Amino acid sequence: MKLKKGDRVRVLTGKDRGKEGTIMRAMPAEGRVIVDGVNVAKRHQRATKATMQGGIIDKDMPMPASAVAILCPKDGPTRIGYRFEETGAGTRRKVRICKKCGGDL
Repeated sequence: MKLKKGDRVRVLTGKDRGKEGTIMRAMPAEGRVIVDGVNVAKRHQRATKATMQGGIIDKDMPMPASAVAILCPKDGPTRIGYRFEETGAGTRRKVRICKKCGGDL
């Protein structure tokens, strides 16, 4: 999965289409992400020692990673590509780039 925690994304499908948010958690094994303030569900929470307050809470639920697109600062929603940059001592590092403009993400 090319998305990471902290990426700014826009939702492409579903009830929250068009909303933007930051990825709070990425789950590559399941191919899902949790976006802050998107795909919110009401959950009944029992009062426990960890959470003294019980009741109905809003919980951000996972959504498919294919349902979001990363936001490029210049171009808006785009796809992610890769480029290798040479670092010292003959080593290379992988850098994520915007497919539209070629800039770093």
